[in-house]
Amino acid sequence: MLERSNPWWSTSEWEKEDPDIQKYSRMDMKWAPDWIDEIPLEPFSLNFVVGPRQVGKTTGIKLLVRKLISSGFERKSILYLNCDLLASFRELRKVLEGADRFRFIFLDEVTGLEYWWRVVKGLVDLGYFKDSVLTVSGSSSLKLWRFAESFAGRRGKGRNVEVLPLNFGEFVGVTGIEPEKALQRYLQVGGFPRSLNEDPSFGEDLLLSLDRELSRIGRSARLAREILYEVLRKSPSAVSYQALAGPLGISHVTVREYLEVLQDTFVLGVAFHKSGEHVDFKKEKKIFLRDPFLARTLASISGITLREEALYEWVVQEHLLRKFGEVYYWRNKFEIDCIAGGLKVEVKAGKPHRRYPRGVKIVDVEDLPRFLLELSG
Repeated sequence: MLERSNPWWSTSEWEKEDPDIQKYSRMDMKWAPDWIDEIPLEPFSLNFVVGPRQVGKTTGIKLLVRKLISSGFERKSILYLNCDLLASFRELRKVLEGADRFRFIFLDEVTGLEYWWRVVKGLVDLGYFKDSVLTVSGSSSLKLWRFAESFAGRRGKGRNVEVLPLNFGEFVGVTGIEPEKALQRYLQVGGFPRSLNEDPSFGEDLLLSLDRELSRIGRSARLAREILYEVLRKSPSAVSYQALAGPLGISHVTVREYLEVLQDTFVLGVAFHKSGEHVDFKKEKKIFLRDPFLARTLASISGITLREEALYEWVVQEHLLRKFGEVYYWRNKFEIDCIAGGLKVEVKAGKPHRRYPRGVKIVDVEDLPRFLLELSG
């Protein structure tokens, strides 16, 4: 298995045999992701790379392998391991116990293995990788970031890297479309590499990968889709856990747990109500889908026509979340869709018909491309 997963060990023409590089090469619209340059390449480094399935983490790792080889590093000093192919943490330990001879070690999608972190932590403590750069990737932010904290003092020069679908500014840069014309295109195809390339099977593959991720952690893909249906049906209004649970005949606790899992897997975000400095976690929430293509795909299989104003609001919430790490909303007799980093933003499909409190930025469709570019910087 290791030889087939690491074709550069045996041939200088390995790129012709690597399925990920071949898929990348066949794309009409492709780019070298910036995040691969964020990974420290000096030992000892323990890096964590996290992002949704289908976002291009594996392809990015393979492009980094190509870069390392082009830079003169010995081919057999690079180990790539697809952890989806391992049955248990015991198999991971067996491979890694003999891996300290490698300069670069990539453990891809490791969060699908229970207790992976114990194996890695134990070997790091034994000094196995003191001369290596160890990079771990996963699709569950909770599973990766939570366990990353247990490696405090054991990371060396390592960093955390988050890989997300292209934001609007990146989309404009990759496609070369003028911002004003790019917005409607972005709201159709989002920022996943395969959706930009109009891969007809991508929507189905994206949902199947989400189903598999949910199954790994013992969650029902069917129930998750039913909850997402209620989210889409009520969007973009603020909604309570109880309002989502009622039509499904389940408890609000179950809804909350599933929404947390869907946040963890980068499907959606939640904007809680904020008044001044007080965040009310019990009040109705604004729930937003994190990528336009994913939102449209989920709406399509649910038989829902997405409201354009929902997409406008969601894309602003997502860009604020990426820039500031959090996003909220506020409501009394007025409603302010987005609060983050000192900004108060009301998103409108058309021109507003009433005055808003001082300091509130009104963003309509004409303003949206410029505003998203500012947030993307």
